[in-house]
Amino acid sequence: MRRLVRLMGHEPAYPKPLLNVPSRGVTPYPYLLRDRPATAPNKVWSTNITYIPMAQGILYPVAVLDWHARHVLSWDLPNTLDAGF
Repeated sequence: MRRLVRLMGHEPAYPKPLLNVPSRGVTPYPYLLRDRPATAPNKVWSTNITYIPMAQGILYPVAVLDWHARHVLSWDLPNTLDAGF
């Protein structure tokens, strides 16, 4: 099966190895929280935006997290990436 798929020119739909290695000439951003530990609530927050493909479109789960308390402060599940959140 693998040989036939390769002969037809198809590729598997999973991440390839070394996908997270930066290209040549790309400067990585510095880690800004290296010397700033989350010692109290509301000192360090982070966000996460991802996407979930659905049959009728794409959903974008959005969350705001507090690193010290390890709580989700706010979340939403919109179907567009506008600035409403």
